[in-house]
Amino acid sequence: MCGIVGITGDKQVADILVEGLRRLEYRGYDSAGIAVVDGGLHVIKREGKLSALEAALSQQVVPGTCGIAHTRWATHGAPNTINSHPHTDHDGDVAIVHNGIIENYKVLKTQLESQGHTFISETDSEVLAHLIGHHYHGCLETAVRKVMGLVEGTYGIAVIHRNEPHTIVGARKGSPLVVGVGDGCNYLASDVAAILGETRQVIYLDDGEIVTLTPEGVKTTTVDNIEVDKEIQEISWDLDQIQKGGFQHFMLKEIHEQPETIRDAYRGRILLDTGDVKLAGLRLTDWELRNVRRIIILACGTSWHAALLGEYLIEEYARIPVEVEYASEFRYRSPVIEPGTLCLTISQSGETIDTLEAMREAKRRGAKVLGLTNVVGSTIARETDGGIYIHAGPEIGVASTKAFTSQVTILILLTIMLARRNSMSSERGMRLLAELEKIPAKIAGILEQSDAILEIAKMYKDHSNFLYLGRGYNFPIALEGALKLKEISYIHAEGYPAAEMKHGPIALIDPDMPVVVICTRDGSYQKIKGNVQEVKARNGKIISIVTEDETEIADMSDHVIRIPAAPDMLTPLLAVVPLQLLAYHIAVLRGADVDQPRNLAKSVTVE
Repeated sequence: MCGIVGITGDKQVADILVEGLRRLEYRGYDSAGIAVVDGGLHVIKREGKLSALEAALSQQVVPGTCGIAHTRWATHGAPNTINSHPHTDHDGDVAIVHNGIIENYKVLKTQLESQGHTFISETDSEVLAHLIGHHYHGCLETAVRKVMGLVEGTYGIAVIHRNEPHTIVGARKGSPLVVGVGDGCNYLASDVAAILGETRQVIYLDDGEIVTLTPEGVKTTTVDNIEVDKEIQEISWDLDQIQKGGFQHFMLKEIHEQPETIRDAYRGRILLDTGDVKLAGLRLTDWELRNVRRIIILACGTSWHAALLGEYLIEEYARIPVEVEYASEFRYRSPVIEPGTLCLTISQSGETIDTLEAMREAKRRGAKVLGLTNVVGSTIARETDGGIYIHAGPEIGVASTKAFTSQVTILILLTIMLARRNSMSSERGMRLLAELEKIPAKIAGILEQSDAILEIAKMYKDHSNFLYLGRGYNFPIALEGALKLKEISYIHAEGYPAAEMKHGPIALIDPDMPVVVICTRDGSYQKIKGNVQEVKARNGKIISIVTEDETEIADMSDHVIRIPAAPDMLTPLLAVVPLQLLAYHIAVLRGADVDQPRNLAKSVTVE
């Protein structure tokens, strides 16, 4: 959610800090600020977009070779300049930036106020700054260590002090921090994207660790002051992968990247000659795979829609019972974990706090836990028993597109892998995998319809409500299509199983309620044809997603978007693409900020 950047070294840091924040804009934010130490402590922060901070910095020189910066997504207190980060302590000696939530901040604040401290913001983060200043006695690392033992909640913090002008101290519990190791400069950030232009050598902090950075080096310890030997990892992706590459928005670029990212998701994992799949990262033997008795999938948002599709796939093909849980609810309801239960956690960032805590609860209750994520070195990737990277590359648009289809691709591979150890023949596995390899080319053909989908968007951009309908594998895609429209255009939209429409939502159908129906030729085709007739009888406007040879539903529809035919389990990869484009074009026509929709954040690291 919020973004953190810190630099200490031999360079003037103000411009580098701002550039780091620019690379974190995709995470979502409502204010930004920097603090630089150079004899004194210089703090400049502004409400709104990064351009407001840049305008303020253009009016003054902010010298210094050590500093921290932040983009804030409001939790405690309104989004304004006073509540924005960095925050300082009572004497103006300490500056801190903080991601997360301090749950006992009110108690701590009352104690500090009784000792003469005065607070100016509504935030929990300012309490951290005051606490560190209160406990500072000549060593910033010691003060931070003391305070970490007093606070309850989650945090990723970066702290500087005017008396230690070359030192940054960071600490992590539940909110990600990554250290960048450079030559004469060292870096701290909440996301590797912020520092990729400066270094490719990184260290991922674990919960309960404190890091001290100086120009000369990096030292990592536990909160109990035990030194930790951390592995330096090399970032493999390039800076140009977080550039727009000629597209108007990152979201459009990422929609168009899907033929390649789906290919990357299955590359090297398909054993076509045996109709099988190799997922070495699972770290499960064939015996363990054959003895999975139940699967629980934990996820949130778009990842939850992928999980629901995974449930349908695994139960049909592998015949293993699957439950899909909202991760945010799972650990609060005393879940039952039986022997033979496999828990799969899905998170694009690998840092989603609800999913991370649900995963930890499943582990505590004895489940074997696997992770499915996009980010190498993320917390979920490090804490699970095994897992699978989706290899989608950096996704900058807040509304997920290519990460979703990559997640679905991996779930298809996992389904076939489990099914081949149950009842699926090698011949059937070979046919399905061969068809999967054709999907990227088919998506490329769908993308060529973007201009035609734009024309449909022009007709419906001013509507206030949409209904999305699907059956079977296409029901999760209806949910995902509605979510995309809500996220970026701010139009109210709901996804429903098509048969459920007559149990309530049909009351809403009229000429002003567009209905998007996903109706590919599968086992439920005749049934969903009846649902389309029900909408048509009530003068509803129908936008249908149909396969290329379909005529009956097309004749009843006001607008038709055609997709290539594919086996039922693969059609969701095709059907979701026109829904992504429809949402994108409607949002652009409405003047919405497509890549940074209001109130949303890319990586949700607070509960």
